Amino acid sequence: MKLTSSEFLDGKRIPIKYTCDGINLSPPLMISDVPINTKSLVLIMDDPDAIKATGKVWDHWVVFNIPPETVNIKEGENPKGIIGKDSRGLNDYSGPCPPDGEHRYFFKVFALDKMLDLKHGYSKTQVEIAMKGHILEEAVLMGTYKRV
Repeated sequence: MKLTSSEFLDGKRIPIKYTCDGINLSPPLMISDVPINTKSLVLIMDDPDAIKATGKVWDHWVVFNIPPETVNIKEGENPKGIIGKDSRGLNDYSGPCPPDGEHRYFFKVFALDKMLDLKHGYSKTQVEIAMKGHILEEAVLMGTYKRV
């Protein structure tokens, strides 16, 4: 399985328009080579480098029960599915906004062998617990950002 974006390459800088310094849109993402027996997808974006400033991994985007046939996630849109809660308590995309230096942002997509029995607003931790033992495959796209 692969996760890519037309706006930045793996390991490269996320353009400013997808951050708190820009217009805070979610970037376009493309998912390919999803396993044939996938029942749902989960999308998580987080910042493990936030631990230095906040004491925890910062969650920016959580969406689960995404249809497995999803190929394109358009710029500025949540994919079809159920939106989870980010670290700010919002049920939406929240772009990179590092409080200190350059941070790494991991966009992760998981192919699951089931739909998750969770509702709108569940946290990343709750989603991760529910998908344990049901991950068929995962793909990661990492981008970096440092405030100007």
